[in-house]
Amino acid sequence: MCKFLKAALLALVLAFPQSVVAKCGDSFADFVSDIKKEARAKGYDAALVDSFFANVRVDRKVLKADRAQGVFQLDFTSFARRLISNERLNKGVMNAKRYDRIFDRVEREYGVSRGVLLAFWAFETDYGSYQGTFNTLNALMTLSHDCRRPELFRPQVFAALELYKHGDFSPTKTTGAWAGEIGMVQMLPQDIIDNGVDGDGDGHVLLKTSAADALLSGAKMLKHLGWRAGEPWLQEVVVPEEMDWSKSGLRTQLKASDWAKMGVKPRGGKLAGHLPASLILPQGRNGPAFLAYPNFRVYFEWNQSFTYVLTAAYFANRFGGAPVFDAGQPERGLAGGDLKILQEKLARKGYDVGKIDGILGAGTRAAVQDMQRKLGLPADAWPTHQLLNRL
Repeated sequence: MCKFLKAALLALVLAFPQSVVAKCGDSFADFVSDIKKEARAKGYDAALVDSFFANVRVDRKVLKADRAQGVFQLDFTSFARRLISNERLNKGVMNAKRYDRIFDRVEREYGVSRGVLLAFWAFETDYGSYQGTFNTLNALMTLSHDCRRPELFRPQVFAALELYKHGDFSPTKTTGAWAGEIGMVQMLPQDIIDNGVDGDGDGHVLLKTSAADALLSGAKMLKHLGWRAGEPWLQEVVVPEEMDWSKSGLRTQLKASDWAKMGVKPRGGKLAGHLPASLILPQGRNGPAFLAYPNFRVYFEWNQSFTYVLTAAYFANRFGGAPVFDAGQPERGLAGGDLKILQEKLARKGYDVGKIDGILGAGTRAAVQDMQRKLGLPADAWPTHQLLNRL
């Protein structure tokens, strides 16, 4: 879910009288009725609205998927090895050749490296071969009716209605991911409206069937999110045995040249010395190490999982010829149950760790690093049994 949508979509909802805004938690039949009233209040033809919502229903599998994202409990090395294979890399190289002209256009018009898009294309749908089987309208309506994040999903229903009006969406046949994303690079309906590109010139933006449409639309969205042409996003580095580990993490940015003065060295190539960068140690000071440049932060507008983002950025490097990362010998980290206990302990001490879910997100990393510093431990933001025992 792209963060930049939140303000715009919420403004869209608030622009209409609350009397016609459907409320989450009502009976689903009443919710659908109110959504239809809201659509008519926005100016949509009644017959169009009726046909669009004629077969909508709750999808319990969507709710189950929303609450069970256990894969993100894996550490970076395990996650990367699960998602990246030689077969997936080779298939990406083949697609790069097959769609060379499209990638040339992507790089020329939007400044996004083909490796970046290839990595997203691979992870989101395995290059279009598996785009999800959830009915998109049912998914969006289910998540809009659910009271966890209705402000994010309800506006997407109306975006889908707008696509339906123009012949680019079917309420019964359009399928995709459980969270409502559509097509080869998995974009939400409002993303398609805002950033969709008719790459093959057929008069439609069809991300499910047209690689040209999907790749150009994905590139345009990345540029819209702040992608900076001609700049790196992630670089593997080697760190010294000792340094001020509390400077690691996304909260600190220094020029790459300043990291070099502290003993951080590129594993290959040269550091982009003039650019600000953060030192990323996903499994602590003894594990893999990377410098993350400004473009790396754009990844979080596409997906907010730290592990997913880091893996996608690293995989993009592989398409540029980078070697397999050095996994190092990290200290054994905390698994789901123990990490939940640590999160509970940190929360009781006043830290905002987000949801107690056994996932090492940004809030938990920041809290771990701060507590390590207070206890005189190496403050590398990697939760270990030593830290848990000290607490």
